[in-house]
Amino acid sequence: KRFYLDVKQSSRGRFLKIAEVWIGRGRQDNIRKSKLTLSLSVAAELKECLGDFIEHYAQLGPSQPPELAQAADEPRRALKSEFLVRENRKYYMDLKENQRGRFLRIRQTVNRGPGLGSTQGQTIALPAQGLIEFRDALAKLIDDYGVEEEPAELPEGTSLTVDNKRFFFDVGSNKYGVFMRVSEVKPTYRNSITVPYKVWAKFGHTFCKYSDEMKKIQEK
Repeated sequence: KRFYLDVKQSSRGRFLKIAEVWIGRGRQDNIRKSKLTLSLSVAAELKECLGDFIEHYAQLGPSQPPELAQAADEPRRALKSEFLVRENRKYYMDLKENQRGRFLRIRQTVNRGPGLGSTQGQTIALPAQGLIEFRDALAKLIDDYGVEEEPAELPEGTSLTVDNKRFFFDVGSNKYGVFMRVSEVKPTYRNSITVPYKVWAKFGHTFCKYSDEMKKIQEK
């Protein structure tokens, strides 16, 4: 397996892409790939969680021999589990063990709204013996590129549900300044717009203006 960590830039700001690449069974040209994408602020929290998993892994005894693992009837439970919830995304982290050894599985899901469930997200699996090297590489990227990810303090995001839609309001920042990302989520699609901070007041005034006008029309 190989793991690639890349910091990317979009209109929403900087984000981290983690790609796991491996050769599938059978043909040598059967190259498989899985990836996660997360904001640099979430990446910083992931780095802290990795420290806890590294410490826990160091305290574990030797792995169970493969022949005993095959003979065991009970399911293999996670050795340690954690999760992060940010905006409409969840990140599940499970330190597990199979016949090839111990590994950390990181799975990402996206919540589409009440009653709509979560979409099946991407999953990567990090060999436990490589967690320190992975954590250190992640920390270097955060130190080099994460300084401008967010100001010291931003308002918390919120959401509201209307019929079968859900709207998410998330405040973020990038090199261009503070912005609000308004996301409309339905069972079949997701769409979003980015509103710069300097026009928030105008947007609010415009919404209130049309709300008052519609109220007068409906009262006629």
